Amino acid sequence: MSSRPVLHHQLEQGLAAMGLALPPGAVERLLDYQSLLERWNGTYNLTAVRDPAEMVTRHLLDSLAILPYVEGDRLADLGTGPGLPGIPLAIAAPGREVLLVDSNGKKVRFLREAIRALKLEGVRAVQSRVEEVEGRFDCVTARAFASLADMLAWGGHLLAPAGRWLAMKGKPPAEEIAALPSGFVVQAVHALDVPGLGAERSLVVIGRGAGESGAAAPC
Repeated sequence: MSSRPVLHHQLEQGLAAMGLALPPGAVERLLDYQSLLERWNGTYNLTAVRDPAEMVTRHLLDSLAILPYVEGDRLADLGTGPGLPGIPLAIAAPGREVLLVDSNGKKVRFLREAIRALKLEGVRAVQSRVEEVEGRFDCVTARAFASLADMLAWGGHLLAPAGRWLAMKGKPPAEEIAALPSGFVVQAVHALDVPGLGAERSLVVIGRGAGESGAAAPC
């Protein structure tokens, strides 16, 4: 079992390796979130990751790897589970309105407790199917949620006209990119280097194509 100082050092080293400078107190709040997730996980089975050090790598650092690509004032994190990447992003860059969406009741109960305990201003959690969520967001994030086609079919209506969809993937999904629904275009594919992970990670950045009206994209 890793001690808090060990986890603190691991997280700070990982952030430095990724070139990320967070606001004062953010590292401690991230570790508070990890600790809360660890406690709830014993009862509610929120994540298959049990080891605290592995949580730092696979949850915190993996989520924060996309921080340089997040922009705008409103972010929706779809299929967020226990708040990934939405909560680490909210802690690392406060001041943005963040909506955490998941259909699992026990996960949403945890999210609401995390928002309360961590005093995350501007962050709220909703239990809902993605296709039933309303609103427009400058940035939409999704981590291991579904195929690109399914993500956009269910949640494409949430993306603002000039917004960007950040889809977190393992290897670059060439077949999924080739099957992207009409009305959406891949703007970039970035390789993500997550310190200590030892697995391939990529980020697919998607925007609206010319003539997209804002309706949900078809499969």
